[in-house]
Amino acid sequence: MPICEPVFECRFGSQIFMELLNDNWDILCHHAADVSDYKSQNFNVINALTDNTNQIKLVVEKLASNGCKSVLLTSSIFQQNEGIGSFPLRAFSPYGLSKGLTSDIFEFYCQINEIKLGKFVIPNPFGPFEEPRFTTFLAQSWVNGEIPKVNTPLYIRDNIHITPLAEAYLLFAVELFKENILLAKLNPSCYIEDQGSFTSRFSDEMVQRLNVPCEYELKNQTEFDEPLIRVNSLPISSYVGNWDEKICWDELAEYYLSNLGGSK
Repeated sequence: MPICEPVFECRFGSQIFMELLNDNWDILCHHAADVSDYKSQNFNVINALTDNTNQIKLVVEKLASNGCKSVLLTSSIFQQNEGIGSFPLRAFSPYGLSKGLTSDIFEFYCQINEIKLGKFVIPNPFGPFEEPRFTTFLAQSWVNGEIPKVNTPLYIRDNIHITPLAEAYLLFAVELFKENILLAKLNPSCYIEDQGSFTSRFSDEMVQRLNVPCEYELKNQTEFDEPLIRVNSLPISSYVGNWDEKICWDELAEYYLSNLGGSK
């Protein structure tokens, strides 16, 4: 039995998107964002903000007129004034800046139209089908018989399994729909530690599952282009009580074995 009806080529604020708003929706979940070359200092903040909030005034007015009471916006711990950590809580990058400005604009238009706004703040997710970032780099190196070098072991970050993160998102969406609140925020957290310690944790879990040596080298960190500390505040186990940590590690290793090579 189908549980959703995908609609492709439907960017936020586009004609197709606006036509879909003619239906009666309980909640709008806005996860999409312009992430083109998001690590670059040349990331185009204005273009990204325009894409993320295209026709936002008309979108929110149309939602309100058709009875929609809630909007759930994905936020990032990389944006300004988010999470807890080193002061000032500046954006990590121009991309983070665009996410923070996007959040401000949504908050403004939702408030004046009396639509509830929920902000779901994502820290550093990892798990099956992950974007090729730090954890994929480690696993790919190990299955290739290499010893990865960790250049920023002193950064204190908040790494979280994707499965309880997704479950938290669903719970928050239901809560936002039901509760009589105008502005809410959820900051799910999991492993708060420096990246050197997280690498050790990750290695300990993978070595018994990938069946290859999971050695690594922690470099002497000399560059601090990002804030030293940025983490979320709500322990995931206090919000999602039924997730199994071992199964999360098992599923991740299976994903690596199937997609990166290696032997069981």
